[in-house]
Amino acid sequence: MRLSVVVPTLNARDKLVGCLDALTDHAPDAEIVVVNGPSADGTTGMVRDRSDVDVLVEVADRRINVARNAGIDRATGDVVALLNYDLTVTDGWRDALLTGIDRADVVTGPTLQELDTGVATEEPESRIIKGRTVSYFNGDNVAFTRETLDALDGFDEYLHTGGARDAAHRLAGMDRTVDWNSDMCARREYSADGGVTDRDWERRYRSLAYRLAKNYGVRPTVLRRLLTHGVSDAAGALRDVATGSARPSSWLGNGRDVLSGMGRGLKDGARARLDDRTPRRNPEGCSARTDRAVAVYTD
Repeated sequence: MRLSVVVPTLNARDKLVGCLDALTDHAPDAEIVVVNGPSADGTTGMVRDRSDVDVLVEVADRRINVARNAGIDRATGDVVALLNYDLTVTDGWRDALLTGIDRADVVTGPTLQELDTGVATEEPESRIIKGRTVSYFNGDNVAFTRETLDALDGFDEYLHTGGARDAAHRLAGMDRTVDWNSDMCARREYSADGGVTDRDWERRYRSLAYRLAKNYGVRPTVLRRLLTHGVSDAAGALRDVATGSARPSSWLGNGRDVLSGMGRGLKDGARARLDDRTPRRNPEGCSARTDRAVAVYTD
């Protein structure tokens, strides 16, 4: 069984070095495919100087799902893993991945973040939607059989965010299995300047509405789920206003962004559902484009 590991990266040369070093140490027989771009920090030169990277794909689009698909296109393994540039795999990651993929179509594991007070981790997450058990996976640390990726046609490039969540819905619709293996873990160093950043509410709700409309149609249950999310987020934002940590004008502006995102996402999702009526529900997947790569370098 040949394993390929796709590592999308963008302006993160130093963190990428740690990621690649760990892959070389713990998965020395894996094909490594780095998808870069458009970076301006010398990533290209650093990667080309390494003998452990088999393929370097340069892309001009910043969307993570475009980078994922570009790497999937070039990977040759019958098992393809996706790993974020700021993660370092641990001892046992490869064995846990191969064990999980023997019993499921997809296997995922936790990312461990080093904190001053210990280690933060993740747990498996699933939800029943319209009679389907949707098992979500960690898009930064996941592996697929090639056959499953081909059936999915990769990730939906319409989405700027939420591509892994969308793929989880589509996997459930195709009766594909997702396994969680706690030994398939990767570590992320704590960043002191990580902090909490402002959310792009329009993009967040456009993605959510698109995913639900595309996978389930524009139906009352979908609208109810969107409204439930919206009311919950609105209440949280209103508490920020009450405590003085946010301005009333920002709360109103965020509300407009939420409604705008919902409307656009529902419209685009409904159109995507019509464009691809197959179970894969992916009108902007791997097969839809052939021009992702600006340049490709092989070892």
